[in-house]
Amino acid sequence: MFNVTLYYRQNDPESQKIIDNLHALSDRFPHNLILIDIDTDNDLKQRYATQAPLVRIGPYLLRQNFSQADLEVALGAAKDRVERLEETEDKGYQQRLERGRKFSSTDRIAYWLSHHYLALFNVILFFYVTLPFAAPVFMKAGLPGPGRVIYTLYSPLCHQLAFRSWFLFGEQAFYPRSLADISGVKTYESIMGLDPTASEKIDSFIFDARNFIGNDIVGYKVALCERDVAMYGALLIFGLIFAFSGKKIKPVKWYLWLIIGTFPIALDGFSQLPGLIAGLPDIINRESTPFLRTFTGALFGLMTAWYLYPLIEASMKETRSMFAYKKAAIDQNQLKD
Repeated sequence: MFNVTLYYRQNDPESQKIIDNLHALSDRFPHNLILIDIDTDNDLKQRYATQAPLVRIGPYLLRQNFSQADLEVALGAAKDRVERLEETEDKGYQQRLERGRKFSSTDRIAYWLSHHYLALFNVILFFYVTLPFAAPVFMKAGLPGPGRVIYTLYSPLCHQLAFRSWFLFGEQAFYPRSLADISGVKTYESIMGLDPTASEKIDSFIFDARNFIGNDIVGYKVALCERDVAMYGALLIFGLIFAFSGKKIKPVKWYLWLIIGTFPIALDGFSQLPGLIAGLPDIINRESTPFLRTFTGALFGLMTAWYLYPLIEASMKETRSMFAYKKAAIDQNQLKD
């Protein structure tokens, strides 16, 4: 016996005609009839609104305005297919039957995630972006223990270079390298007592910049760098916008993601590498600014979320539709039993 699924709308004469025909053919083609009202589920309604009534008979689909002959042919083909599978004792077929008869714990988790994945992403991103700001708050409050724990947790996830990070509770919000050439601000070299014209030993310079947390005068650095704050913050902002839109925003084209999102951040980031090597000519040395790091990071985060989230939602719609069908099939078979 095989399943026949009818996706229908209430009070639809055509759907009732199909149900009557299927009942009349049940002796010749024994099957389980599963009725799914698409108006009870938003995803099903969006997917099948223009196709209902739609009949799924095993791997075969019959859309609107099909004939009695079409129905009989599909039923016959499905019956023959099932008989061949049963005769050959196809293990994959038997396993699929067993999985289709129960809603497992894995199914429940996947079904829950398909509905709540966006809220979960947004909550994770919210804590991921805001927790680094708690580190300088703890340091300023005289609680270095939890503050250093946060710095340590984020250390493998971010370079945490002081000259590329935001600072709270100090004289300035950032302390760039003198190479960035930003007028009117104290530089990282000046607060560390370094000679900006001296040849720096790169390994010790990077090590000191990573480990410098700050003090009560210059403030305390955020545990994520400027670019990462902007990038993950933009992911979170788009995630919230996507949620409030009802997940209806269409994905941006891949080439726009590449051109607008990826190219600027790659250019800004990689062009700084020569500036970390001592002794190179000044003409090729470069250090980005907090504005550019924030701008390119935000562009990358925004475009990445705009490209991925609608694609993830399309996949989750498929998952929700699949589980809605499976749940309806199990519920109706249990009622029959």
